[in-house]
Amino acid sequence: MTSTADYAHLRAELDTLTTEAFRPELAEIDRRSTLEIARTMNGEDATVPAAVAAQLPRIAAAIDATAERMARGGRLIYAGAGTAGRLGVLDASECPPTFNTDPADVLGLIAGGPSAMVTAVEGAEDSKELAAEDLTAIHLTGQDTVVGISASGRTPYAIGAVEHARALGALTIGLSCNAGSALAAAAEHGIEVVVGPELLTGSTRLKAGTAQKLVLNMLSTITMIRLGKTYGNLMVDVRASNDKLRARSRRIVALATGASDQEIEAALSATDGEVKNAILAVLGKVDGPTAARLLDASHGHLRAALESAGKTGKAGKP
Repeated sequence: MTSTADYAHLRAELDTLTTEAFRPELAEIDRRSTLEIARTMNGEDATVPAAVAAQLPRIAAAIDATAERMARGGRLIYAGAGTAGRLGVLDASECPPTFNTDPADVLGLIAGGPSAMVTAVEGAEDSKELAAEDLTAIHLTGQDTVVGISASGRTPYAIGAVEHARALGALTIGLSCNAGSALAAAAEHGIEVVVGPELLTGSTRLKAGTAQKLVLNMLSTITMIRLGKTYGNLMVDVRASNDKLRARSRRIVALATGASDQEIEAALSATDGEVKNAILAVLGKVDGPTAARLLDASHGHLRAALESAGKTGKAGKP
């Protein structure tokens, strides 16, 4: 049971965090008009990209290290509590439809389990041991990358995930929004996006949450670019699981090749609907099985496969 002394210690700790700082100039924000509050909030949000920009060299280094691990078969695993955990789960869940990754390749762990996505699980974020158990349950190995996410940089679950992963030899990244955080110190790659005090004191789903979302977008997207999951700025590994995505698949093939609708349909039919293979079939003038073989030999990198097919520089290539 938590004692009064424990609460006093925690309160003193929170008092030192930039993300928890009280802003006297906003003490009567509830007296302002709705438009004034909206303008203030929008102005606060506009400062976030600059805070992210200050960390770009660290972000890039973390991405290169992650891509290298994933190219060897490792996984990308996010771990966090509350909003931070939800953002990790969100980013992970968007990778299969966007990049045709196996659902097991990019995972999001949230303190308290899946139910914590919609309902707070009391005490889950306070346990380093729970993080270790969750990583053990998914059979973490030294080939994997673990990203601990915590706005404060002090959340035990996120720190515990990073510490456990690092002990196993996994690559570790600590993403927080306070300078000098315990999470960044625990990780091989510390990324501290300092966005300053929130509009509502301590509500880190605001600027801190926005900053974390921007960084996670970069981590997953640029890693996938490095892994050959795109061709130029086209999502050539998109999984066509519904009508909208099937239409998008055809548009991507058209943008990459300039082919006619008839050629596009024939190529997709010959390649079982795989966009990347269809593009190679059209630009490389090869059949479906050959396209698959060339892509396999180039580890999924379309540009390398096109070079192998001897068709570089063809019109329509981004």
